[in-house]
Amino acid sequence: MRIASYNINGIKARLPRLLEWLEETRPDVACLQEIKTQDAGFPADEFEKIGYGAIWHGQKSFNGVAILARDQAPEEIKRGLDGEPEDEHSRYLEANITGKDGKKVRVSSIYLPNGNPHPGPKFDFKLRWMKRLRERAAEIWAEEVPAVLAGDYNVIPRDNDVYSVKAMESDALMQPESRQGYRRMLNDGWTDALGVTYPEGQIWTYWDYRSGGWQRDQGFRIDHLLLSPLAADRLKSCGVDKEHRGREKASDHTPAWVDLDL
Repeated sequence: MRIASYNINGIKARLPRLLEWLEETRPDVACLQEIKTQDAGFPADEFEKIGYGAIWHGQKSFNGVAILARDQAPEEIKRGLDGEPEDEHSRYLEANITGKDGKKVRVSSIYLPNGNPHPGPKFDFKLRWMKRLRERAAEIWAEEVPAVLAGDYNVIPRDNDVYSVKAMESDALMQPESRQGYRRMLNDGWTDALGVTYPEGQIWTYWDYRSGGWQRDQGFRIDHLLLSPLAADRLKSCGVDKEHRGREKASDHTPAWVDLDL
């Protein structure tokens, strides 16, 4: 089963690129972030035409997450995180996906807050959101199911996950508190699939539109797939579809994926 994460940066603006990627690579599951549309505007019928069922959690102009599944409708488990009722951001969606053997895999699509400018209220909100995500991850862990927490975490975990430490040292994505929040989940037992597969780093998932980031290959890794033990034991391979970032009117992110032997 191939499970992918893709920050599409506006599903309406990038729909041709998204459909192109889906038809070329045919992932079993695609977790999308930054769909940037209200629920009524989500193009579910376009995905149905190419064999994908969908659930989504939209928001006007900002945020928004979705889960697509090939040849089935994802079974929604949860939307949004508990612990902060006033938080109306559409950043979390969780579902069960049924494998060919009839067993279920838990998948979450995550769009973690950026946190800039740092310091400030947005950074404080980011850290609280990470704490709430960790609490939900612990609940999933307790169910002892194969699980993949996929998404744009807006965290650069290690120095070798960025083209220039100096260029990003003051950014919220690389602050010690952000990294510590991410590391706590790894210490809980979640496996960073790309991190363990590419310990030397230098594998990017994001290139800024500004200053020729793509043309200069000045990127960093902020899109992650965290695996529960039952999923990590079945990890066959993982990677990024880098070539799709260079296409016309592409997202500033590229898809990251894992192949699990289920």
